[in-house]
Amino acid sequence: MPKDLLAQPPGTELPADPGAAALTAGEDPAEVAARVPTSSAAWAALADRAFAAGDVIGSYAYARVGYHRGLDALRRAGWHGHGPIPWAHEPNRGFLRSLHALGRAAAAIGETDEATRCRDFLRDSDPTAATALGD
Repeated sequence: MPKDLLAQPPGTELPADPGAAALTAGEDPAEVAARVPTSSAAWAALADRAFAAGDVIGSYAYARVGYHRGLDALRRAGWHGHGPIPWAHEPNRGFLRSLHALGRAAAAIGETDEATRCRDFLRDSDPTAATALGD
């Protein structure tokens, strides 16, 4: 049987986010990010909070950190720059939320190309994530 050269790799599943339990327990995302800077979930929460408060530049900065921390974690988990990142796997959500927040803030400051790249990346990662996040 010939190999399917167009097949997607299996979905990448991150290990537990190191700040998730503290966030779930109600800790301030700023304190969690300061203590566990590798937590994409903490940076995503900070990005969401800043955006809701009207601080688009702060939201953009927080989201960019969460996005890059998430990319680092994905690479350590075997991701090679493409393929599914399932929303259903809870530890992936910090990265996916950061990606969404980065695109939202980019759109708000007129960075249309980046907003489009983020939207496409989110949908390519998992269309369910895009739907869940309202993208």
